[in-house]
Amino acid sequence: MASCSIRFAQAADIPVVLQFIHALAAYENMEGQVIATEDLLREWVFEKKKAEILLVLEEETPVGFALFFHNFSTWLGRAGIYLEDLFVLPEYRGRGYGKLLLKKLARIAVQRGCGRLEWACLDWNEPSIAFYKSLGAVAMEDWTTYRIAGDKLLALASRLG
Repeated sequence: MASCSIRFAQAADIPVVLQFIHALAAYENMEGQVIATEDLLREWVFEKKKAEILLVLEEETPVGFALFFHNFSTWLGRAGIYLEDLFVLPEYRGRGYGKLLLKKLARIAVQRGCGRLEWACLDWNEPSIAFYKSLGAVAMEDWTTYRIAGDKLLALASRLG
């Protein structure tokens, strides 16, 4: 493995983070769903501090990222870390960078006293599923993620109150 490092992203890294987000969306066949902009990332990640981003670099070149935030488990009575996105550029896969990002996230979770590290994975993404299972991750097969967004979120919000 070439010389690599992991560091927290800074506001100056927003353009490369947005490139990673678009590349991940393309990989997941969801390019049309990305509405994030540099300004939105600056506001929500760096000003409002609602998420954190790790970058993995080969030499000095960013080759992947992990975006995460804290959630809370009422059953554990403490926070956890939710990994929203993990992505390594295709030409850098197989070099251990994804594993390094997950190890770093596990260390952060332990250092912060978190009770767990969790994420979602698309059902068709067999390479990622196999990778996660090789690390000891367990699929939460009894759980289904639900989402309300966009116009449906606005409509629901307007009906309450």
